[in-house]
Amino acid sequence: MAKTAMIRARTEPSLKEEVESILEKLGMTSTEAINMFYRQVKLRKGLPFDVKIPNKVTTDTFKKTDEGKELNSYDSLDDFFAKMESHA
Repeated sequence: MAKTAMIRARTEPSLKEEVESILEKLGMTSTEAINMFYRQVKLRKGLPFDVKIPNKVTTDTFKKTDEGKELNSYDSLDDFFAKMESHA
């Protein structure tokens, strides 16, 4: 099917640049990503992800990780799972 419909949207230049960099690493163009998004909306008859306001715990966790606080690192997946089991 020929692609002849145009979509025009405005966004923040820094957001556009960052997202296009990520898409490039994924081997996708902005057009391909937008088409994928539209196909998912059509398939699901709605947005392909939840849209909700995060609760306080989630917001606080995001803030801490953005600040590099309370992060954990592991030497391997086995190490990760061992530590998770010991905290269960």
